[in-house]
Amino acid sequence: MQITFRARPARIALAVVAAGTLLTGAASGVSAAAPDERSAGHHRPTEAEIRALFDDWNDALATEDPEAVADLYAADAVLEPTLSDVIRTDRAGIVDYFEHFLLQRPSGEIDASYVELLGRDAAVDSGAYTFTLTDPETGEVSEVPARYTFVYERDAHTGAWRIVNHHSSAMPEG
Repeated sequence: MQITFRARPARIALAVVAAGTLLTGAASGVSAAAPDERSAGHHRPTEAEIRALFDDWNDALATEDPEAVADLYAADAVLEPTLSDVIRTDRAGIVDYFEHFLLQRPSGEIDASYVELLGRDAAVDSGAYTFTLTDPETGEVSEVPARYTFVYERDAHTGAWRIVNHHSSAMPEG
């Protein structure tokens, strides 16, 4: 068993604490906000903005360029991919996965999305999607329903959203 602890920037810890505070406050009818001075120039994202990040990712898949897809991930992102049992923990691993996955000309469609905003600089989108894949040898088209979780973090320097953790797993049978 391999256990690796990875330190995320302090703003993620703040976002998680803020989310817990908001959930506790919501349960008691009290609202709370956690200020983060590093996000002063950023607005709090909307659920629609976070959901649109999937469209950016899906558009990157359509380029069939694994580097373009990997550009959407943070340098130290973790990818638990749909069609591989190898967890990818760096850019080279993420590129390697997409080099193979993109051969199937994947196109994803969200079936259900649940967004949780964790402050101005972090969010989670989880739910279900369906991939349409084309076998590169036979041309046969198939659909793969899967569960997903994307954890996003806004880059402090560029303001761009990056995927810091992406889990995708095919739906279990019946």
